[in-house]
Amino acid sequence: MGFNCGIVGLPNVGKSTLFNALTQTASAQAANYPFCTIEPNTGRVAVPDPRLEVLARVGKSQKLVPTSLEFVDIAGLVRGASRGEGLGNQFLANIREVDAIIHVLRCFDDDDITHVEGGVDPVRDADIIETELMLADLESLERRQVNLQKKARGNDREAQAQLELMEPLIAALQEGKPARTAVPSGKEVEADRLQLMTTKPVLYVCNVEESSAATGNDYSEAVRKRAEAEGAGVVIVSAAIEAEVSQLPEEERGEFLEGLGLTNSGLDRVIAAGYKLLGLRTYFTVGPKETRAWTITAGTKAPQAAAVIHNDFERGFIACETIAYDDYINHQGESGAREAGKLRIEGKEYVVQDGDVLLFRFNV
Repeated sequence: MGFNCGIVGLPNVGKSTLFNALTQTASAQAANYPFCTIEPNTGRVAVPDPRLEVLARVGKSQKLVPTSLEFVDIAGLVRGASRGEGLGNQFLANIREVDAIIHVLRCFDDDDITHVEGGVDPVRDADIIETELMLADLESLERRQVNLQKKARGNDREAQAQLELMEPLIAALQEGKPARTAVPSGKEVEADRLQLMTTKPVLYVCNVEESSAATGNDYSEAVRKRAEAEGAGVVIVSAAIEAEVSQLPEEERGEFLEGLGLTNSGLDRVIAAGYKLLGLRTYFTVGPKETRAWTITAGTKAPQAAAVIHNDFERGFIACETIAYDDYINHQGESGAREAGKLRIEGKEYVVQDGDVLLFRFNV
């Protein structure tokens, strides 16, 4: 089960620098000119979760295996991308394939780094990107609408249902609103199948100068207000700092960040926010060999959670032994939790909760 976030934005806003720091590689070429990233770069990064280390210590595990999240560095979009400007068609196709959008916005002044729009204005930049995504979505829906209308006139019920779903989305896009604002209640899954870019969840990442990394600045405050109005997330980072931190030995990072007035890495916050943005949850398996984190979506039932480990676990699912994270820690592991009556046997209808420690019983 893979989940990914596409990193998008105008050229020269710090996307590739952020991606390089996220993946601790230089696989994405960061350079001061548009379109230096021609093919999307992909990297998987561990999701920071302090619970993993605590569980491993209590369970006396030999190793820890965190869950991960995939990030895709997508080349810079420009005004007119929906009409094919600046390699726009290729980049828009890459965005359609991701699960969520991390929109990097330049929130710093630097005369040595050119801005494709001639000056720094992150809210304007966000509008440019969203407009291009909306125009591309509208074109896609209107093209499909013509074929569906022909089928619907022939009493094709599936086509009629598709049109019923698409019509409010088209109306919203024609009014300059993202499709996510018009998805009918209860039709979220069907809307996802349309592969529209403006139904994807969005996280704004404000790339600020080093001195504003801890507090933000006027630019990032303007983005925060926009995000609040949209119900979107926002994280403040300094991509330059994060790139430097990613090159430091693990034991030196905390002290370096502390010297800048930061309690944790901006990247950790981006990863955690991306995980939350996708509606993901984590459950754990703990044993003497390893403590491992597993990713599921919110609302996943036990058999489907078991399938993340192996399909046979779902096929032969019998039950799962379940201990809440706090109970596992407070009672010093499985034996203590069992003696305290905190270990439960759950069946096929159990909805796995974030932090559950699970042991699956199955027979194939």
